[in-house]
Amino acid sequence: MTLKVIESAVLVPCWSCSVAHNESTLFCPHCSKIQPPASGDYFTVFGLEPRLNIDLTALEREFHRLSRKLHPDRFARATNSEKEWSLADTALLNDAYRTLKDPLRRTEYLLKLHGAEIGEEFSGKDRPKHESGPSRAPADLLEEVFDLNMQLEEMRMARKAGESDPELEKSLLEAKRKFEGLVEDVDRDLRAQWQAWDEGDAAARDAAQKNMVALLDRRRYLSNLLRDVTETLGA
Repeated sequence: MTLKVIESAVLVPCWSCSVAHNESTLFCPHCSKIQPPASGDYFTVFGLEPRLNIDLTALEREFHRLSRKLHPDRFARATNSEKEWSLADTALLNDAYRTLKDPLRRTEYLLKLHGAEIGEEFSGKDRPKHESGPSRAPADLLEEVFDLNMQLEEMRMARKAGESDPELEKSLLEAKRKFEGLVEDVDRDLRAQWQAWDEGDAAARDAAQKNMVALLDRRRYLSNLLRDVTETLGA
């Protein structure tokens, strides 16, 4: 995918030459003057369509191009407003780039733009209390997570007592590798949903959004497990 200006964006007049331009444009295409911080989303800052599959090489190239144009040295003799805008636009550009270049942050960001509720505070909020929720393991992992938590507690007690347990450590390393594989499975499944989102109709997007929210919740839980195992083994 190549960088392109979104035609549906709102047009606003340039403060300097009054020629209308895309509200997300950091520089007026007519007089090249810097503009106030864009009010659009992160995708429009880079002139990208809001999609999950994006050209990361083109994104990086545009980021460096805009970063050079926003460098403070270019505004040494500019007005105070332009100096302030250069700093604000730089901060916006950096935030947008960090978000869009990361596949997980990009997925969460785009879904949130479309009203998805993502995060531990929302995970499982519509499920009955007896089902999996924010602090409960996914149904297919209940037994494994129970065993893992028992092993983690045993390892912590052994370490506290200054003892070692090679067999327990080996078992935890095996569990760590397995959960790392499950995280990879989630990432693969997420990417499979990207195409349905990018190319599907409204019904397909709605289904893809629900699937991705569930996958992100699962990944968050698995990542927390891996963090606990890594910290315990490294203690």
